This record gives sequence, structure tokens and C-alpha cells, in this order.
Amino acid sequence: MREKTTSVQIIMPQHCNGYARPRLFGGQIMAWIDVIGAVAARRYAGKAVTTKCMDNLTFLAPAYLNDTVVQEAYVTWTGSTSMEVRVDSWVERLDGTREKINQAYLVFVALDENDRPTEVPRYRPETTEEIIEYSAAEQRRQIRLRR
Repeated sequence: MREKTTSVQIIMPQHCNGYARPRLFGGQIMAWIDVIGAVAARRYAGKAVTTKCMDNLTFLAPAYLNDTVVQEAYVTWTGSTSMEVRVDSWVERLDGTREKINQAYLVFVALDENDRPTEVPRYRPETTEEIIEYSAAEQRRQIRLRR
């Protein structure tokens, strides 16, 4: 079973844009996504990592000042030195209900002590959900390689 990394943030004024009803700034959630993705990749590899790319970043719904953002990240695929990480983000209301606001896929590369790519443990999906996600990650990898 895959390990998941979780993060929780309360949206503060410095995280918002200038609208009359302040919304979470897209660049802020992108930064949070990069951080939690890197933590998941570091934990998996047991090594330092660097972000190679972020793709399939989809904004599904807004989040507003004083909302709580809950994020979950996990490895979906590995190559020899790289890992794909999925990050899901939800806004959590005060009554505990959640609405998904964002989903992103990132690729990280593991680094050795000289900042050179280094091998990572192979990810082996076990559950049906993990196998489906792994297969989709393979397809995303092929698209990235064609770009």
C-alpha cells in the first residue's frame, strides 16, 4: 500500500488575490503543491529531490480567505531516477465537508550528494486503484517524452 503525505493550511490574507471576496491565489496553491509533492518524493526515495515538471494542473473550484486547504500527495510511478507524484487538494468547510479544488501531477528527480540524478526504489502498485494510476502515469510519461 502506498504511503500518503498530508498537509493542512488555513488561507490567510497573504495567500489571496485582491477580489472583493478574497480567493486563494493560484500561484500560492502551486507553491504548496510543489512542497508537498517534494516531501512525498523525498520520503519515498530517501534522498533530496528537485522538481522536473508540473503538468495536468487542474483548478476545479475556488477556495476563499479563512478556508482550510487539505492536501494529499503520493507516488504514482517511478523510473530509474524520477518519480511521478499526484497531489490532490480539497477545501474543507467548518462543518467538515470537503470539496476537491485541485489535482496535479509532478515529476521529481532524486539527487545524490553532488546534485546528480540517482536511482530510486522501484514503485510496485498493489491495489487495483494503484495499478490503474500507474498505467495512467505511464501514459502521461509518454506524452511528456513526446513534448
